[in-house]
Amino acid sequence: MMKLLLVRHGQTLWNHTARYQGHSDIELSDTGRTQAKLLAGRLANEEIQAVYASDLKRALETASIIAEPHGLAVQALPELRELNFGAWEGLTFEEIKTRYSDIADNWHASPGLVRIPEGESFQELTVRANSAVASLIKKHDPATIAVVTHGGTIRAIICALLGIDLNNLFRIRQDNGALNVIDYYDGYGILGLLNDTDHFERGRGSGANSVFNK
Repeated sequence: MMKLLLVRHGQTLWNHTARYQGHSDIELSDTGRTQAKLLAGRLANEEIQAVYASDLKRALETASIIAEPHGLAVQALPELRELNFGAWEGLTFEEIKTRYSDIADNWHASPGLVRIPEGESFQELTVRANSAVASLIKKHDPATIAVVTHGGTIRAIICALLGIDLNNLFRIRQDNGALNVIDYYDGYGILGLLNDTDHFERGRGSGANSVFNK
């Protein structure tokens, strides 16, 4: 069996202010670092053989915090980046609706069918992300690995795994610092855990209350 620990990066200031980040290289906030440390504590006793991440700072730093207790170096994969939001990066959805009203409404209703101006579509994201995951499964079976990536990327991976139409992608919740677990048996994936943030609850008594101010 191969186990994939699929992690969304910790919070950034742009997450906090609801700005679309995409390929913009935004660092973790203090809250995001606390989230990553709490998850690292939860995973410290797991027998993780490798840690991979998107090459963007918020994912790399989250991954580095998770990898440290295991003495592992993080391996960066650009294919695991978030959706390229192109002209929408740095904007809130309200700003996008004002400037790109027609396409924004279509994208919100049917995100699987729309290509963002100067960016990419979720179909393109799905192809590149799942190609990377398939290579990692083949390389590390049997083993346990951690992959730190982004909300849109994780949703696309899970939609492909479960045969969910990409137009329903936003029905899958992904919180910053959340853990998802997929077990693979001869390449057949089974989703065992989705958007789990129990490590934040465990941290309530350890000075980590800022994690809950999302």
